[in-house]
Order: sequence, then C-alpha cells, then structure tokens
Amino acid sequence: MATMNVADVSQSSTTTTITTNGSTITTTGIPAAAAGSITTTTIANSTTSPATPSRYESQKRRDWNTFGQYLRNHKPPLSLSKCSGAHVLEFLRYLDQFGKTKVHTQICPFFGHPNPPCPCPCPLRQAWGSLDALIGRLRAAYEENGGKPEANPFGARAVRLYLREVRELQAKARGIAYEKKKKKRPPPTVQQPPSAQPPETVKTAGMMITDKEGAHVVPESGDRAGGSMVGLPVMRRGPS
Repeated sequence: MATMNVADVSQSSTTTTITTNGSTITTTGIPAAAAGSITTTTIANSTTSPATPSRYESQKRRDWNTFGQYLRNHKPPLSLSKCSGAHVLEFLRYLDQFGKTKVHTQICPFFGHPNPPCPCPCPLRQAWGSLDALIGRLRAAYEENGGKPEANPFGARAVRLYLREVRELQAKARGIAYEKKKKKRPPPTVQQPPSAQPPETVKTAGMMITDKEGAHVVPESGDRAGGSMVGLPVMRRGPS
C-alpha cells in the first residue's frame, strides 16, 4: 500500500514524495500556469544489506587469504595448481611460530604434567585442535575456489599422518588425552516373550474309567452340596 506525503507546495513548484515497497519516489513539478511544464522524478531504491556471513565462513575466508599470501611469499612463489601436501606441511610448521600452546619436551620436568606449577622454557606451538580445524576449513575453501576434490592437497595422506603425530605428541607432552566423542546409541529394545497360554482343560465328563477291581467309574464335577472342593472331579462307582 502506497503512502503519499506532500512535502512542499508553493506557487512555483510542487514536491511529492511517494513511498511504496521499500522504494521512494520524489516528484518535483511546475504548475501549468508557468511557461511550459517541467516534471522531475527521482527514484531511490532502498538496497537491502547482504546477509552477515557466519563465524565459520568469516574464519574460512581469512584462513584462505592467509594461505594465499603464504604461497605468494614462498621462494619461489607457488601457484595453487602446483601446491602439494608437502607445501601444506611447510605451511603448518610455519604457523607454529604464532602458536600459544606450551608443548613440553621430554627433558622438561613437567613433561606429561597437565598443569605445571611454574613456567618453563619449552616452545610454544599450535594446538592440535586448531590445526585440525584449520585443515578442515582450507580443504573446503580449496574446492569452493575451483579445486578438484581428488587433487586437494589438504586431504593428502601426509597431512593426515602429520596431524596424527601432532596429536599423539601433544597428548603425551601435555598429559591430555584426545579422545573422540562417541555417539550415544539408543538402548536396544527388548522384545518380551509372548505370554504363556493357560493349559487346555481336559473334559472328562461322560468318560468311563475302570478301577482296579474292574468296576466302571464315571468322573463328575465336584460342585456338590456335600462340601466337596469345586473343580476337583468326584469319582463314583458306576454299575458293573
């Protein structure tokens, strides 16, 4: 729905502002009483700002730019098409000088101590978790920038082995075990066995049973007035 606001009306000119669907239209005209009729229309479209990239996308872009700068500063300079897993390892070792994680050497008295009581001269390195996340972002950025998945240097076997060695070394030096979180599996459903059916009752009414003496005995129901138990057959002697 359009809204019209008259901003200025005078004998010499008329200015009209119309706002509709995020667009502003300003019309300035001279009345017909003046010599000639001049109308000027200005259309200003309000441009919507692009969506803010996520933190992951912003970090991936910065990492990709850092790696590109490393290739340009390499001696001799390297192109992305000639980059291999060995160059990726050089880049990871280059980043160690900017690390903030203390990795104790084997001769350090705090080797394997997760919380050393005092500082030591051991070097600072990039943490294994940071390197692993960095390789994941660069691997995705390589393919997004036209690289083929089968030629991705960040997925090379040498890079995977290097990350595994760094993880094991830092786990021993820092006394921290890196364990992957196991997915919780739902408990197995136990199927209950079908309920046991009651045994079929044997009908003995009208059957002739012969006792030891040869007499015929006819079983009857025990529901009598004489006080016999209900449900138990009462044996009576039949005619011989």
